[in-house]
Amino acid sequence: MANIKSAKKRVIVAQKRADRNKAVKSKVKTYVKKVTAAIEANDKDAAKTALSAAISEINKAGSKGVYHKNTCARKVSRLTKAVNALD
Repeated sequence: MANIKSAKKRVIVAQKRADRNKAVKSKVKTYVKKVTAAIEANDKDAAKTALSAAISEINKAGSKGVYHKNTCARKVSRLTKAVNALD
């Protein structure tokens, strides 16, 4: 552990941020898995509803700074393309 007060605070703040980022990333992954599961089941309606929820979560993560904006755009684009490819 650090000896200087400001260094101690930085350790605590860094840990809080890391925990928060981990939670948000985990949530995004869960929503993406729901979309891919619906795609694999070939269920277009379920895929579309899961896609809108996933896009919302991805954009929230981007606005919080967990993901870079281009990463968010890439994830949304790939998911949308996969859902639109369903018959």
